[in-house]
Amino acid sequence: MATSVPRARAHPAHRRGRVGRFAAGVAAAALAVSGLATAGLPANAATDDAEPTSLTIAVSQEVDSLSPFIAVRLITTNMHRWMYDFLTNYDPETGETIPALAESWDTSEDGLTWTYHIREGVTWTDGEPVTAEDVAWTFNTMMTDPAAAEANGNFVENFASVTATDEYTVEIVLNEPQVTMLALDVPILPEHIWSQVDDFGAFNNDTEFPIVGNGPFILTDYQPNVSITLEANPDYWRGAPKFDQLILRYIDDPDAQVEALRSGEVDFVFGLTPAQYETLQNEENITVNAAEGKRFQAITLNPGARLQDGTPFGDGHPALQDPVVRQALVHTIDREAIYEVAYGGLGEANGGYIPSRYDTFHWEPSEDEEIGFDIDEANRLLDEAGYAPGGDGIRVGPDGRPLSFRFNVHGDNPQYIQAAEMMAEWAREAGMELLVEPVSEVGSLLDEGTYDILTTGWNVNPDPNYVLSINLCSGLPTEVGGPYLSDAYYCNEEYDRLYAEQLSELDVDARAEIVKEMQRILYEDNIFVVWGYANQLEAYRSDVIAEMTPQPDPGGNYWGQDGYWSWWSAVPVGEEDDAAAGSGDDGGSDDGGSNTGLIVGIVAAAVVILLLVLLLLRRRTATAEDRE
Repeated sequence: MATSVPRARAHPAHRRGRVGRFAAGVAAAALAVSGLATAGLPANAATDDAEPTSLTIAVSQEVDSLSPFIAVRLITTNMHRWMYDFLTNYDPETGETIPALAESWDTSEDGLTWTYHIREGVTWTDGEPVTAEDVAWTFNTMMTDPAAAEANGNFVENFASVTATDEYTVEIVLNEPQVTMLALDVPILPEHIWSQVDDFGAFNNDTEFPIVGNGPFILTDYQPNVSITLEANPDYWRGAPKFDQLILRYIDDPDAQVEALRSGEVDFVFGLTPAQYETLQNEENITVNAAEGKRFQAITLNPGARLQDGTPFGDGHPALQDPVVRQALVHTIDREAIYEVAYGGLGEANGGYIPSRYDTFHWEPSEDEEIGFDIDEANRLLDEAGYAPGGDGIRVGPDGRPLSFRFNVHGDNPQYIQAAEMMAEWAREAGMELLVEPVSEVGSLLDEGTYDILTTGWNVNPDPNYVLSINLCSGLPTEVGGPYLSDAYYCNEEYDRLYAEQLSELDVDARAEIVKEMQRILYEDNIFVVWGYANQLEAYRSDVIAEMTPQPDPGGNYWGQDGYWSWWSAVPVGEEDDAAAGSGDDGGSDDGGSNTGLIVGIVAAAVVILLLVLLLLRRRTATAEDRE
């Protein structure tokens, strides 16, 4: 049966564009006549005389690319949610789909045709209108250029065509029904800017600033590994952010990040260690947050890096291509101990790929399926497979190579380092050596296949399709150094078949069963080995940030959201009353219609504006909504 989502009614606080500018002009003219033109300036729109309000976040992860076509790291995919609108978004309270750039949509009876109605009156930050042509161009480019499909190509693999049928309507025709059509986590790009790019694989979108977007923030400055500055978009259709600036400041050392928070150099830190979290609980003007984990922690074992045609490359240890060795190694991992010791009990030990926070799709092994901590079983498996202990106690394979594996760990993650050292001790009891080496960046090792074991982790969205797609055979590179999505050089034909099946299964319960079977396959292959899900430990300065929205709300995280809710909603201390006066948004949408009638009303009400001047004079600060 065809479905339709009605267009939401506009909230008065979010009517912007011509009416806002015209009203401001009328008020300014009236004030000038009365000699009071310098009064009543809203704080949220920083002027030459007003100090902009800034929210500074400590970060350490390097940017891979500012191009949404190729960026996959958390820091950049986060920023792209702030810089560009998607067709739909996720409700901050429930995680359910809500309108975004598409204010409504319709589906055909057979589920093969989706029609999205694009919000009218939205502009790019250079003033050009956002239209259906931008949406069609973004998806068509991903469909026709492999380099543009590197990050999010899985969303369009099943698309037959994408057409802008008029200025504000996009029609997508599918080859088969696709369950992710209301979870297309793809930033929509401005065609008039990006169509000038010659090579999407080489273009990193980091040479001209400000970067043209249509989200709540505008990226205005990028100093690699120093700082990234984003400024509030005053014309964002859902309403301007309350802070004028969002600054990401690079501080590699986790302890230095905490000290920067204490001193007020930064206002927000995430990825705290349990010890840091406990200490900051008692600090004045600092609020801590422990959210249920949406990110899994894991290791990948190199099964033999190879291209899609099977050509091997890299220098991974050949013993890890043996399923018996991989299973024995997993038997030496005590997940419970890792989360008790390295994470201070603030997390959940679990082998399921999708975190338990998403209960519909979460799977974990039964008692019979579990590859649990069992050193004796690890030794038995290796003995039977002929891996005999050498003179130093390290087992040797049939090829004469000892079972000594490089274990490269994210050097900026103390919990990863401690967990890796614990694993090395356990593995030694089974005659395997893990050479723990913290590194600043594991990506280049993965690119070249020059690793044995790597730490990894992925944020998981409410819809798990993307994180499932990184394990497809199609995610392998076609050439050494070429684009790829795989995080472990994993390829399993049965897994691929089930992925296609879940993608077209529209019944939630039936799809969940397929997704759980995919996780079982991943678990048994022991290439992508999940330990569990650490709580997300965060802290912020409560003398700078009065309030902001977690996801889910309540009890959720601020950093790494499926959306922009935390930073868009964050209220500077001292502006709480103004924010409350302008509140009322529930994640709904603006109707984007004409403001002509309102403009006429404003002209007629000019005298009333004059009478309100004295009231405005008494207010030192005001939110963007008050400009209306």
